[in-house]
Amino acid sequence: MSAPVNELLAALQRAVVADAALAASIGAEGFSDRRLRATRLPAASIGNVEARDWSTGTETGFEIILTLEAWSERGRREAEEVAEGLRRVAQGLPPELASFRLVNMVHRRTVSRREAKTGLFVAEVTMRAVVE
Repeated sequence: MSAPVNELLAALQRAVVADAALAASIGAEGFSDRRLRATRLPAASIGNVEARDWSTGTETGFEIILTLEAWSERGRREAEEVAEGLRRVAQGLPPELASFRLVNMVHRRTVSRREAKTGLFVAEVTMRAVVE
């Protein structure tokens, strides 16, 4: 099941880089599959990804639950603004992936908090995608 997940994440990466407002906010290197300690903030990263078989009798399909994380040292508002940009970009992905088709991408929830260990603020955007 990694192929549809990887194609979805690659499309998301391209869309984040191509979005002028979001790219200006987090920088060219501000979106990755993990938050590096030396990363300039605000930044965004890919959190948990869960994929399930969503096939029907005639079509091969996948349900992908994706968490995107927006990190800030300045405050919750900045983290939530980056998270909103991630949500907007994710919901605007084109349906055609490399070898799969994105049927839909919907926002499930956004949660923000202050991380006790680092003192950083993080907003987590959970999205649900259906790919066939």
